Amino acid sequence: MAGRLLLVWRLLVRSLRRHRTENVLLLVAITAATATLTLGLTLNELVNRPYERTRSATAGPDLVVEPAFTGPQARDALTPLTTLPGVTDHSGPYPLAFLALTARDTTVRVVVEGRDDTPAAVDRPAVTDGTWTRPGGVVVERAFADALHLHTGDTVSVNGHPLHVTGFAVTAARPAYPRPGWHFPGSITTEGGGLVWVDRRDIATLAGDQPLSYTLNLRLTDPRTGIAAVDPAGGGIGSDARFHGWRFRTGPQIAEVNSMLNGPARQALLIGSWLLTALAVTGVAGIVAGRAIGQRRRVGLLKAVGAGPAMIATIHLAEYLVIGLAAAGTGLAAGWLAAPALFRPAAGLIGSVGVHPPPPRMVVAAVALALGIAVTATLGSVVRAATTSTVHALADAATPPRRRRWAIWLSRRLPTALLIGVRINARRPRRARLITVNTLITTTAIAVVLMALAQDRAPLKLGYSELPDVRDERTTQAMLLLVGVVCVLALLNTAVSTWTAVLDTRHPLAVARALGATPGQAGLGLATAQLLPAIPGVVGGILVGLVTYFAGDDNRFAPASWMLSAAFGVLLAVVALTAIPALAAARRPVADTLRSAAT
Repeated sequence: MAGRLLLVWRLLVRSLRRHRTENVLLLVAITAATATLTLGLTLNELVNRPYERTRSATAGPDLVVEPAFTGPQARDALTPLTTLPGVTDHSGPYPLAFLALTARDTTVRVVVEGRDDTPAAVDRPAVTDGTWTRPGGVVVERAFADALHLHTGDTVSVNGHPLHVTGFAVTAARPAYPRPGWHFPGSITTEGGGLVWVDRRDIATLAGDQPLSYTLNLRLTDPRTGIAAVDPAGGGIGSDARFHGWRFRTGPQIAEVNSMLNGPARQALLIGSWLLTALAVTGVAGIVAGRAIGQRRRVGLLKAVGAGPAMIATIHLAEYLVIGLAAAGTGLAAGWLAAPALFRPAAGLIGSVGVHPPPPRMVVAAVALALGIAVTATLGSVVRAATTSTVHALADAATPPRRRRWAIWLSRRLPTALLIGVRINARRPRRARLITVNTLITTTAIAVVLMALAQDRAPLKLGYSELPDVRDERTTQAMLLLVGVVCVLALLNTAVSTWTAVLDTRHPLAVARALGATPGQAGLGLATAQLLPAIPGVVGGILVGLVTYFAGDDNRFAPASWMLSAAFGVLLAVVALTAIPALAAARRPVADTLRSAAT
């Protein structure tokens, strides 16, 4: 056993040294795949868990209570709740006013909460920029500030009173913009708006003639108790009449509202993660297929000296797994650090991604997924290499094309470059199919984004002005991020596919040049071999993108010029990435290529 392990190790080291170009390509491909998968997991972390992090960082309440009436009567009604048996801590009652805020030429509804200078035991809004409240100043909830494009030091007007923006903050006691619970005093209907905090001593002046409402934040012995901690009947039949018309918000209810704001973005990320996974598998499978083809003679030599199928499979898998493990660490770090800079799914919440090391469960998941992709992509090639006969492996013969009369008749009339491209694809059909899948996924993602950008989006009506719907903005941001990652990974896959094709077709192209083809025709033939399978992928991607976006919805089509531009852009990118290396490889002297032997 020790001797076999030593042999595997020596062959592994020798292969890593001899095939540096192929190993670098494989390392880059698996790193991109791992980074893509880690990015998807991290984005899911950003979308699904921001409220929990915000609640922990701000000492969020388990229950928020707001009476149905206003004035000192409301404040006095809240005070006895702080001593109930199920209540362990509290903050407030804090005064509330439901007013209007004007920033530049935009006037919107705003919930104004009066706070003290000292930090509260429950609900301590976390200041992300600037400082906390002071007389004459206002702290704006961060998502609301982003919507209004505010900066610290700006001046806004609340109910006609100018205030300086001293900072931005986030809280877990109210849903983020645009659902902080704005309503007319005494009304049960809530409207969209924003949230700000001011010094408690200023709120009466800002409210003017409007009576103040009050809110109380409670920490419960058992957070699952919820409303029952205050009203055992939970507001149902037989409920205490004192609480009719009161507003109760539990932590899970606030989290659910915030989650609804990220729902479309989460769906886009979910669909995109499947596209990215398929694209990653395609890229790794393409380069592994090229490596397996180049190592057929090596497999034959190993079998000739007595290596069995298990040994052959072990040697191949060991090399891929070592490269995969090296790439997994790089991809994991890249995806984890890039996610918060690329996507902020909820500006009104806290995200710790990228600041601390990734959690162990994410490390395990990312490494497992990366290795799973590597094994899935390599298993077919490894099995074929292990089961190939010794004679066939030593001959290192390419897959013979299926000869049909009509194909032969047509090929005689094709230009030389096109003929070379068709013959290359006929001899390596699996690589051609991978190119089709690569362009299909890429074009599908682009088509879906173009369809999304073409839709008419209803703005948010905030009482006095209208602003873009934050859900649409986050969804568009998620889509643009995903299509950007898809395009980068697809370009990398195309580059890798081109180089593997260059390495694989050195001898066939040399033979074609020996028979009279010019270097330009040989290079254009190799580029054509990459372009031909990309065309059906582009056409299919446009159609799949249209069907995917219109599933269950009644939407409008994107302009035909957009779709045509996208299709030609993808094909142009394929041509640009394949023509230069193909022409460079075709200029190698024919004699040098024919004298070299496959390894």
